[in-house]
Amino acid sequence: MFDSLADKLQGTLAGVRQRGSLSEDDIARAMREIRLALLEADVNFKVVKQFTSAVKERCLGVEVHKQLNPGQQVVKIVNDELTALMGGHSAGLTFSPRPPTVILMAGLQGSGKTTATAKLARYLREENGSSVAVAACDVYRPAAVEQLIKVGLQAGATVYEQGTDKDPVDIARWAWDQAKRDGKDVLIVDTAGRLHVDQALMDELANVRKAVKPHVVLLVVDAMTGQDAVNVAEQFAEVARFDGVILSKLDGDARGGAALSVKAVTGKPIMFASTGEKLPDFERFHPDRMAQRILGMGDVMSFIERAERTIEEDDAKELERKMRKNEFTLEDFLTQLKRVRKMGPLTSLLGMMPGLAGHQLSKMNVDEKELDRVEAMILSMTPQERARPELIKGSRRLRIARGSGTSVQQVNQLVKQFGEMRKLMRGLAQGKMPDLGALMRQQR
Repeated sequence: MFDSLADKLQGTLAGVRQRGSLSEDDIARAMREIRLALLEADVNFKVVKQFTSAVKERCLGVEVHKQLNPGQQVVKIVNDELTALMGGHSAGLTFSPRPPTVILMAGLQGSGKTTATAKLARYLREENGSSVAVAACDVYRPAAVEQLIKVGLQAGATVYEQGTDKDPVDIARWAWDQAKRDGKDVLIVDTAGRLHVDQALMDELANVRKAVKPHVVLLVVDAMTGQDAVNVAEQFAEVARFDGVILSKLDGDARGGAALSVKAVTGKPIMFASTGEKLPDFERFHPDRMAQRILGMGDVMSFIERAERTIEEDDAKELERKMRKNEFTLEDFLTQLKRVRKMGPLTSLLGMMPGLAGHQLSKMNVDEKELDRVEAMILSMTPQERARPELIKGSRRLRIARGSGTSVQQVNQLVKQFGEMRKLMRGLAQGKMPDLGALMRQQR
């Protein structure tokens, strides 16, 4: 996510971070590089100009010259201004005191609107405990109704649909009545899109809006289309009132133009971001956390929140005890591996770690199939072997390889790496920092 922009900004700021003093020429040079990096990231030209002007003005002000380390203060200013550019603070949904809260989804065809509808439904059910229904009002795109039925049910939502033969406004009104009758907390209405913003799209959107009186209108835009996504949002802002934006496909956006431009151009906040293909890959958008990730500072809060959803407090205490006592087994490793994988792709988790963001470790392409093989090998072991890996020799390794569809060499490697990892974890539990250089050499 934003790899290209992050690399360039981090490279530019690395040159000023450690300096004890900065001249106006130093600051001007850094601003030129930042301006170029943002333009290459497809950020709106006016936004780039305003951003760099604001940063330069603060950098040349007394707040830098009074600091012990002006170079570090410049990094802080860039971080503050990036956060402000993306909205300053996380914007949340407003729920109606009289359910159901109606959320209207708008956007162009191909923006990921239907998938975002299901992801939002799952998010509200999981995070808020809401009873959610979705309404299939896209009767034009082939298989749109079938798609919403499938992903809506996967999200745990009730799907209200009447096929493709009825008017979408009538379907929306009927779904609203059904949601009230069924006592739903939230109704999410998936509307039709077009290939471009036109009068027919706006008229239908206005009619659906009039029929269901939504409390929130969310615009879904494809982050990977960069400045085009911002242009679409600007066009919608001119002719249709929307309250916030969902950025879809943010995980595939190496540049970041949409995320950095849409709030400044439309005045509407980014509320949610879709960060992967699976339904759980959906989260609230936090401008401060995103700015920190772009600048290589990690995103500890998001990591902690993901971990808290998968690891109970008592389990965490027991895990720490086992690490300290060197009692961590392959059975424990399998349990933790499954929990970590529930938190999302490992590459995204590495990018949240302070000190690893921007490091080559965070850019490792983790093969999820390799993790499947690791699970298969552990599941092919006996309980005794999982508890005491030193027993796994000779014929045992051959049996495990055959049972897991792997090779003896792969089993040997797992046992060896587990032993090294157990030493590392014990050291971390005792407050000892690992030698990352040595770890990298071991992987080669």
